[in-house]
Amino acid sequence: MDTTKLEGIRSLKLRIMYGRKASELVREFATCEPGQISSFNNDLFAQVLEECDGHLLHLQPLIRKIQEQENTLRDVASQDGSEVSEDERLKTEELKTSLRSALKSDQFGALVHHLSLVRNKRCLMAYVYNRAEMIRSLGWMVDSVLPGDIQDKLSTAEKDYFKKHVATLQSYMAELDLLLTVDMIPPKDPFVKVRVIDDIGQVALSDQVANLSKHAIMFLRRIDAEQYITQGQMEELPS
Repeated sequence: MDTTKLEGIRSLKLRIMYGRKASELVREFATCEPGQISSFNNDLFAQVLEECDGHLLHLQPLIRKIQEQENTLRDVASQDGSEVSEDERLKTEELKTSLRSALKSDQFGALVHHLSLVRNKRCLMAYVYNRAEMIRSLGWMVDSVLPGDIQDKLSTAEKDYFKKHVATLQSYMAELDLLLTVDMIPPKDPFVKVRVIDDIGQVALSDQVANLSKHAIMFLRRIDAEQYITQGQMEELPS
């Protein structure tokens, strides 16, 4: 097997080894149940970023070394060999062969680090983008406050992103004077039977002031009950 094929196999093995953590990050999100979001994996995310920094530290000196080797090889190749002895000509050819071999090895190394860096970047972007898509969808299902169990799964940046997204959505609805977060399919009954799970207390609803005490069962307008249902403070009961 020639040197080029050996280097290619070696580079493939290294890429698989280097990209393992980033693949785990994407696989973690992909294995979640539809509509569910897992806790942000800070440790694994940081490890992939650290691996990217390592690739960059290896790549930069390799690029400089490759440029120097190419310049040296060009200078050696440009020398006039018409007036040199046979021994000197052989030494020059050996030097060229050695330079080409070293150059090829460094080029494969640079390619491994470059492709691994690009793959890690794509995996990180896929992880962040898909979680952001899920967070945006939550803005249409809940009011301005996320349930506690979901908040615990988000990073600080994701919590800020949700707040800004909801603020933008509410500003847009206020400008249109239209509530866009209600059911896309009109319900058969405007009222819904609910059981209060948390002690919410006295609140002003659209048609009344109600005391939403724990374990209370009541009929409420669906538009009033939805925000409490999505936040896990109420549960809908069959009518």
